[in-house]
Amino acid sequence: MAAAAGEQAVSYQSVLGISDEKARLSALHDFLSSRSYIQGYTFSQADVEVFSHLAAPPPDHYFHVVRWYRHIAAISSDPAVQSNPHNPQPCKGRRTQPQWTPPEAKEQPQLRLYNSLTRNKEVFVPQNGKKVTWYCCGPTVYDASHMGHARSYISFDILRRVLKDYFKYDVFYCMNITDIDDKIIKRARQNHLYQQYKENQPGPSTVLADVKTALTPFLIKVSETTDPDKKQMLEKLQIAVTAAIRPLEEAMNNSAGAEEVQGLAQTLLQESADLLSDWLDTKKGAEVTDNSIFSQLPKYWEGEYHKDMHALNVLPPDVLTRVSEYVPEIVEFVQRIVDNGYGYVSNGSVYFSTAKFHASDKHYYAKLVPEAVGDQKALQEGEGDLSISADRLSEKQSPNDFALWKASKPGEPSWDSPWGKGRPGWHIECSAMAGSILGDSMDIHGGGFDLRFPHHDNELAQSEAYFDNDHWVRYFLHTGHLTIAGCKMSKSLKNFITIKDALQRNTARQLRLAFLMHSWKDTLDYSTNTMESAVQYEKFMNEFFLNVKDILRTPTDITGQYVRWESPEIELNNSFYYKKSSVHTALCDNIDTRTVMEEMRALVGQCNSYIAGKKAAKQTPNKMLLESISTYLTSMLKIFGAIEGEEPIGFPVGGNGQNLNLESTVMPYLQVLSQFREGVRQIARENKVLGVLQLCDSLRDDVLPELGVRLEDHEGLPTVVKLVDKETLLREKEEKKKAEEEKRRKKEEAARKKQEQEVNVMLSTIITVDILTLSSFIPLGDPTTRPEGKELSKGQTKKLRKLYEAAKRNLQDYCRMVRTRQR
Repeated sequence: MAAAAGEQAVSYQSVLGISDEKARLSALHDFLSSRSYIQGYTFSQADVEVFSHLAAPPPDHYFHVVRWYRHIAAISSDPAVQSNPHNPQPCKGRRTQPQWTPPEAKEQPQLRLYNSLTRNKEVFVPQNGKKVTWYCCGPTVYDASHMGHARSYISFDILRRVLKDYFKYDVFYCMNITDIDDKIIKRARQNHLYQQYKENQPGPSTVLADVKTALTPFLIKVSETTDPDKKQMLEKLQIAVTAAIRPLEEAMNNSAGAEEVQGLAQTLLQESADLLSDWLDTKKGAEVTDNSIFSQLPKYWEGEYHKDMHALNVLPPDVLTRVSEYVPEIVEFVQRIVDNGYGYVSNGSVYFSTAKFHASDKHYYAKLVPEAVGDQKALQEGEGDLSISADRLSEKQSPNDFALWKASKPGEPSWDSPWGKGRPGWHIECSAMAGSILGDSMDIHGGGFDLRFPHHDNELAQSEAYFDNDHWVRYFLHTGHLTIAGCKMSKSLKNFITIKDALQRNTARQLRLAFLMHSWKDTLDYSTNTMESAVQYEKFMNEFFLNVKDILRTPTDITGQYVRWESPEIELNNSFYYKKSSVHTALCDNIDTRTVMEEMRALVGQCNSYIAGKKAAKQTPNKMLLESISTYLTSMLKIFGAIEGEEPIGFPVGGNGQNLNLESTVMPYLQVLSQFREGVRQIARENKVLGVLQLCDSLRDDVLPELGVRLEDHEGLPTVVKLVDKETLLREKEEKKKAEEEKRRKKEEAARKKQEQEVNVMLSTIITVDILTLSSFIPLGDPTTRPEGKELSKGQTKKLRKLYEAAKRNLQDYCRMVRTRQR
């Protein structure tokens, strides 16, 4: 090795002895061409010496010199050599990798929720890692669940599913059932007393007299009502009752038959049910002492509520609490509030002192709607109809105080307490139940927008008074109002649509899609237009899924599924990933499902264009790409609760739980049938056998739709087979029939108008020629003068002769047409 270094030094000496720079580089290039660092050569002091004499980095065409020049800089451990290759130092080592530059990470969106406590979108940070504790105000069960309930519970179900299945939070969801409340007590008594009244079988004269008696206080109530919506509701009831009174009075005055009078009396009894119930409750409500009467009503309606939620595919809560089961906890809760100095006893009832609470340094009353403090109408609605009498209101130290515990009056259910027989106030129920399950602080509390004040503000106050903290709820979520065709919806105003009625008009999926297409926190208008948009969205997505399934059924071998990507595939895939990113951003932005649905619609539109382009070019679309996109879209709809079952692509067919077996079992047979039909049609077309073609069309249009099968014929392409709900196909068939009938009608109308127009042209021509030229024409032959006496030229005479002949023909055609119509 020393000898080699010596030889190397001698060679370098001869190179360095060359004075011309170019000649020296050329000689060095030739010398280094025989040396390979792959074989283990490393630079020596001689190398260092010769390279230190270089005035500048060698040009690229001396590639052997450049190779060693870079090699010396790369393997040197001395930073000085690396930064200054003209002055390298000798070392031993191996060639190293270049420095790696990490990519710049893009800032990712964080989940933000609209928090009613700040009226802003706040970054969502659960108190305990990925665990999320959530309490939701449940229904007061005294009547049928309506679309207002659906607005809240479907919306919260969507939010819950997104947090759990998309953001992967461990959500613990607690909800209550209010089965003790002024509304329940009053409705239970009224139903009981009205049923008793009917069972006594009052005669027509008694019914008429009682209804007239009940009308007197009712009319006073109508005149004193200031709320326009409530007044309108009462006036409608008044009109209906008055309209039912009149025929009964006339029948009785005219001594009509007993059967007719009895029928009219039953009609009056039915129309005045609300009127009589309220009157009977005023008279005899205090006499109702059987506590089972007050439990039967909520128990029945709770059962109906759960059936409705199941029908809407709303997930059941992890924990369900009923007020009637938590009375001991409520009593204890009230007692501690009193002990902490924020409650006071008055005439057997217990009230919360809002002034003392607000005066505390660590507390604040009405965090959600501070501007509503002092709104006596809202406060009294929160107290309940049975708790706003003058004597009740006089028990309070301040009109802004609210009841924690109400001393029971005759005709009301009651439980033992340190303050005597009574029942819980409305607001305390949620605080005690939520506190028992979730403790002194929860991540999320949810409810309808109209519950913010006083209910939720009072919940916050009494709970923070009990736990002596200021953070009982971290995030308060409130769903928006629901209107019906632009009008306010209210159960108390009898202006509502029950969930069962809504499900008669649309499916649960369509209702959910309608909610997904709107912001969960804004007002939603339940109308024909809203639901039609949801129906069309469902149809649009379903057709895409069916088309993709048909494409995926095309036979191919295992390697055939991997096909070369051209620009359409690359473009669609880029769009796919962009849309997924947009969906994620939208979900992080207060779970904005409205934007998500639009992004998904746009992605499907791009897929449809891609498929159409491939079919036009007689090419097969990329199966794997379409499968990936459709699977993603299906998974998102599953997360939203719009798809049930395990089907990887699309909506269920044939009912939940059986769609996978149905499609995988039936489709091979349908494919064989479709191929056989295609062969028959081909032979029938070649031989012009119209009867067979008509049978093939009938199979497609009449027979298979009854079985939930749609065949789509495309010129030059295989027939597409789709499994679709039978009801959908029959509805499409009916719509197609109506459209064809409308098209035929319009065609006949257009023909009729065209015929009338032709007749008018005929008559116009006849009349015009007669008036302008024929005053001297018909009896005399060819015209010679105009009406004003001026002579006509030969050319004008010839032209008029042609006009006359044309008018004559038109007149003959017109007369012939008239005779045909008369026959």
